[in-house]
Amino acid sequence: MSTTPAERSPARILAVVLCSLLVLSLPACSDSPPPPPSSDGSTPSGSASGIPVPPDLDQAFTATLEQRAAALLTRNKTAFLTGIDQADPGFVTAQGDYFDNLAQLPLRTFAYDLDRSSMVRADDQYWVVVEMTMQLDGFDPRPVVTRDRFRFAATEDDRYVVSSVTDPEWERASDEQKQPWDTVPILARTRPGVLGIFDAKSVAAAEPLMDSIEAGIGAVSAAVPYAWRRSVVVYAMSDTKFLASLDDLPGGDPEKLDGVAFPVMGGDEEGKVVATRFALHPSMLDQPGAERDRLVRHELTHVALGKRDDRAPAWLSEGIAEWVSVQQLPPELRRLPQDALREAEAGVRGLPGDGTFNDGDSSAHYGLGWWACEYLVAGFGVESLWRLLEELDRPEADQDDVLESLVGLTSRMLARRGAKMMINEYDPDFLPTQPTATPSTTPTDEPSEPGTTVSP
Repeated sequence: MSTTPAERSPARILAVVLCSLLVLSLPACSDSPPPPPSSDGSTPSGSASGIPVPPDLDQAFTATLEQRAAALLTRNKTAFLTGIDQADPGFVTAQGDYFDNLAQLPLRTFAYDLDRSSMVRADDQYWVVVEMTMQLDGFDPRPVVTRDRFRFAATEDDRYVVSSVTDPEWERASDEQKQPWDTVPILARTRPGVLGIFDAKSVAAAEPLMDSIEAGIGAVSAAVPYAWRRSVVVYAMSDTKFLASLDDLPGGDPEKLDGVAFPVMGGDEEGKVVATRFALHPSMLDQPGAERDRLVRHELTHVALGKRDDRAPAWLSEGIAEWVSVQQLPPELRRLPQDALREAEAGVRGLPGDGTFNDGDSSAHYGLGWWACEYLVAGFGVESLWRLLEELDRPEADQDDVLESLVGLTSRMLARRGAKMMINEYDPDFLPTQPTATPSTTPTDEPSEPGTTVSP
C-alpha cells in the first residue's frame, strides 16, 4: 500500500540553533486581543487559498517555529510551552502531551518550514501551512516530511504564539498522515533496532512483543538477500484508529487486519519512501506465540524489502512475505487459511490480480500467492523469487513475459501448479490416485474433474 505525500511548498528551511532558549519579544501586527479559541484549539479554516506572509509576520512566525523546534530537540518543555497560546487550558494540556510524546523519541533532526504563500487571516489570528521535517535516529535514513496547518495569535507582550495545530477541514483536504504521537499520549519502548510505540493500555504487552521483533529481524535478515537497516518502528496501540487512518488500507476494514506495513515519505518532489514501518491490530497484543511471531516476520519482510516490491504484483510481494514468515516453523505448524485451500480445490485459473487481491477473498489470495512462491522455490530454487522480484520491478515489465523468460511458465500455469502443491500438502486425499500413463495421456494444465490426471 502507499500513501501520497503532500506537494512540497517552495519555502525556505528554518535553521534550528541548539543554544540557550530565550523568550523572544516579537512585534505583533495588531494591538487587538485575539478572539478566544475553541475548546479544541481549532477554528474553521475559511478559504483554502492563501496570501503571501508579510515580512514582519514572516519574521514573527519563523522565530516562534524555530523556538518550538529547538525546544523539542533539547527537551525543554518550559521553552516549548512559552510558544503556546495560554488562553485555552485544554490546548496547553494537549500540547504538553505532544511534547512528552516527542521527548520519548530518538529525534535526530526536527525543523519547520514555513509556507510563505499560505496565510489566511481569521479575525486577529492567522492560519499558515508549515512543513515538518523529522528524522528518527537509527530508524530513518533521511528525514520524514509532513505538512500541517498552524494558527498564530498575538499576545499582550507583542509576540506571536501557536494557538492551534488542528484544522480538520484542511487536514481532510490535504490527506496528511498523522502518526500516533501527533494525536494521543504514547509510551515508547526501545531495543537495539526496535522502536515500539504503545499507549497506556497496550504497553503491558511491550516486552514479549519486542522480543518477537528482535528475533524476527534476525530471521528475516537470514532469509532476505538484500542489505537493509535491520531496524523498524512498530505501532502497537490499544485501538484501531491509526490503522483506520491509513490510505489504501488493504481490504478497507482495520478490524479484519492482523497487521499492515506502510511507508513514510520524504519531502522530495517524487515523494520517495524514507522507510517502511508496521502497525499491529490490538488483538495481536494478547496472542504471543508462534502465530504472532510469524505475523511479525511477515511484516518485517516488507520492511526489509522496502521499495523493492513497489512494482511487484501483490501475489508476489505478499507471497514472498508469507514464504519468509514460515521458514522458522516446521511444516506441520505452517497453518494455511481454509479459504485458500477451498479456492485451490475449486480450481484456480490464474494468480490473484492486484485490483481484487484485498477484497473479501484476501485470505485465499495470500495463500495462493504463498504457494506460488513455494512452487517456484521447490522447482527453481529460492533465487528464483529474488530474480523474479527484481525483474518485475522494472518499469513496464510484463508478468507473463518475465515468468516465461525465467521459469518457462505462464501465470496460469504457476497458479495451478502452486495450488496443486498446496492441496498435496494440506489435503492429499483430495487428489486422485495417479493412473498408469498410456500413450494417449497428454500432460495438461487445464482444469480437471476428480479422477483425471493433472501433471505437475
